[in-house]
Amino acid sequence: MLRSAFSSSFWKPRARFWFDSIHVLAKALAVAIRSKHTGKKSIIVFNASTRINGLSLNAAFSLLIAWALQLAGVPVVHFVCKAGMSRCVLGTSLEDFNQPLPCKRCTRQSRLNYFGAHPHWFSYERNPALHALIRDKSLEQLAQVEYEGIPLGQIVLPALRWRLRVHNLLDDETTRTLYREFILSAWNVASEFTALLDSIDPQAVLVFNGQFFPEATVRWLCIQRGIRVITHEVAMQPLTAFLTDGDATAYPIHIPDDFELSEEQNARLDAYLEKRFQGNFSMAGIQFWPEMKRLDAAFLEKLSNFKYLVPVFTNVIFDTSQPHANTLFGDMFAWLDLVLEKARSHPDTLFVIRAHPDESRPGKASRESVAGWVSESGANQLANVVFISPDEYVSSYEMIQRAKFVMVYNSTIGLEASILGAAVLSAGKARYTQYPIVFFPESQVVYRRMLDEFLDADKVNALPEHRQQARRFMYYQLFRTSLPFDAFLDATEQRGYVRLARFNLRSLAPQHSPAIRAVLDGILAGGDFLLED
Repeated sequence: MLRSAFSSSFWKPRARFWFDSIHVLAKALAVAIRSKHTGKKSIIVFNASTRINGLSLNAAFSLLIAWALQLAGVPVVHFVCKAGMSRCVLGTSLEDFNQPLPCKRCTRQSRLNYFGAHPHWFSYERNPALHALIRDKSLEQLAQVEYEGIPLGQIVLPALRWRLRVHNLLDDETTRTLYREFILSAWNVASEFTALLDSIDPQAVLVFNGQFFPEATVRWLCIQRGIRVITHEVAMQPLTAFLTDGDATAYPIHIPDDFELSEEQNARLDAYLEKRFQGNFSMAGIQFWPEMKRLDAAFLEKLSNFKYLVPVFTNVIFDTSQPHANTLFGDMFAWLDLVLEKARSHPDTLFVIRAHPDESRPGKASRESVAGWVSESGANQLANVVFISPDEYVSSYEMIQRAKFVMVYNSTIGLEASILGAAVLSAGKARYTQYPIVFFPESQVVYRRMLDEFLDADKVNALPEHRQQARRFMYYQLFRTSLPFDAFLDATEQRGYVRLARFNLRSLAPQHSPAIRAVLDGILAGGDFLLED
């Protein structure tokens, strides 16, 4: 039998606790799997883009899943960066791209995370031929770079935008330099991972979201070889993970056609929504709303001068959801240009443009912001346009209840607005637009026509099915696809980072954890990664 992985002797000061616990768990794991020679094919785990030092939420997910797989008798190979990129997503300084990467700290953390796991390390070797090929290319040409059949320019683009905190890239030497280094680094990842695949035949590969270039490169290579790839991301509840055979940032989920919420399920959803509508929720360890204020007298006085109210909810322009969202418009700001055009021609309507609260998050603040667009476009000069900045905690839900209709790009608020009974017009593909939850036209031409119809109408009603479908989707998103790891993790004071909780390795067995049961069934038996309801 396994002895408890923790005892009172390991309750040291918090600065040392995680260091002690991971060593103890790793040693206990080595003992537990010593006799588990099942003959099963390996699973490769790769996550190079979620932390430098400390344990981030997504780093914790991949680590715990790897342990659970090993306890189930499945060999796990960790593909781990050891200064394996000239520039990486998290380690590159925004202030100075030439600043050395923090590889020593990162490698030290990796040695801690994978203590006793015998990971497959990879280091960096520059490709002179590729460097010569891309050295003098423009930004547009770099985006089209293919090398030995791999579309490196496109693979690294989402990570480049995320690192620079913009969508629209400047064609200057600074941007081109980072683009080139990301391409060269992606090629090195491809070379090293190809060598690993040539040496083993994995049954599957588990990667962090698949959008950042190290993991995106690995995912692309696996797809070409017909190797199954599972991606993971943070889910909608605190300390929960979402796993899928598809693209985790697109959030593909299948809800059975005959699924209807029971009385108990409706009550469970309503209890959650009551808290959310008061701003009491978090995601990825981030509490977006320290408080939520009601609409004040000044706003209500201004609103009384207009016939209609149309709230406009934006997104963070560089977020990894945006490559999926940009189907009708080239990007969110192209859509906002249309909103401004319509505001000028509809002076009887008050347009309230709300910036996403994550747009000004410390350490992740957008450098291409809605606030900047408002100022540069002249939107702030219009009497019928109000801008709400990311750090203004005014209730969106009160605005929705007073709105003629609601405009969103791909924000979750569109789903919530449908639940509140509002008509919602979405301009971007969202996780919920796979179901009839909002008005989401098939083209920009149809979108423009529908927007004109909504603005000219006296009243806009949501379709009867929108609210029902929204509730079904929200329930599935919260209570079926969000796999809870709270039995194994505690939140920390550092946003987005966690520490291991006090638990026994036996807790990682499927009979003891609904989340682990869903994960192992999904990975090993082709299941749907859903919690039992």
